[in-house]
Amino acid sequence: MKKVSFAEFGGPDVLHLIDAEEPHAGPGRIRIAVRAAGVNPVDWRIREGQVLGAHPTELPSGVGLDASGVVDEVGEGVEGIEAGDRVFGEGASTYAEFAVLSAWARMPEGLTFEEAAGYPSVVETALRIIREVGVRPGQTLLVSGASGGVGSAVLQIARDRGVTVIGTAGASNQDYLRSLGALATTYGEGWVERVRQLGHVDAALDLAGTDVLRELVELTGDPQKVISIADLAAPELGVRFSGVAGSVPEALAEAVGLISRGKLRIPVEKSYTLAQAAAAHVDSRAGHTRGRRVLVV
Repeated sequence: MKKVSFAEFGGPDVLHLIDAEEPHAGPGRIRIAVRAAGVNPVDWRIREGQVLGAHPTELPSGVGLDASGVVDEVGEGVEGIEAGDRVFGEGASTYAEFAVLSAWARMPEGLTFEEAAGYPSVVETALRIIREVGVRPGQTLLVSGASGGVGSAVLQIARDRGVTVIGTAGASNQDYLRSLGALATTYGEGWVERVRQLGHVDAALDLAGTDVLRELVELTGDPQKVISIADLAAPELGVRFSGVAGSVPEALAEAVGLISRGKLRIPVEKSYTLAQAAAAHVDSRAGHTRGRRVLVV
């Protein structure tokens, strides 16, 4: 089978599309014929060799955590799923023609494979950081770097829970943020005052790692009311860095419910082939994403 792999840490050029042995579903796992794989910032962080305790890497390594596809192997002890089912979920080395998943759910009706591949890690992260930051119905949550996959999910989930959301993003994404129910403003010079004009901030999330933590602490008045998923230096300012996943099966179940109720939709901004994985990483790292980027197999 074809698989994206890297044998050394480095830039996008270390990624290669290789011929590899097919993986197989062990106990408690399923294998899918991959139809699409989600491209997440954690993918290129791992490829660069950033120290991420939740994702120890042994070289050579495959790439990717999220995927959608059709079940073709069911491991021992797995019940309620069978070959031929359309699923999306999280596993390892998902930039490939076949991948083993450790957490999965049936795809909701009306969702394409490309769309479904963009949800698993994104929704788990969104649910986790909303919980960790402790924002409650009736309060206001500021989301810095709000137009990407996690931001798109946070805005919609928080609004569904009765939280007011303020989102910052580039000028071209202001209407997109508003379409998700957010009060929107641009980042750049003067952004703190623009946020203040939109209302009091009870809690804040840093999703882009663009050196905004001091301002987020200033706006909330307390570093414990700020969570970052993108700035590894956050603890130096007393801000929590959230990088360890919670229950992916629970997150997938909640995602299915939200999608089925029409409360969550994350668009696919751009699709790539497996051979274009390096380009997908370049674009993901550059930011300014509206929704998700995925690889189509």
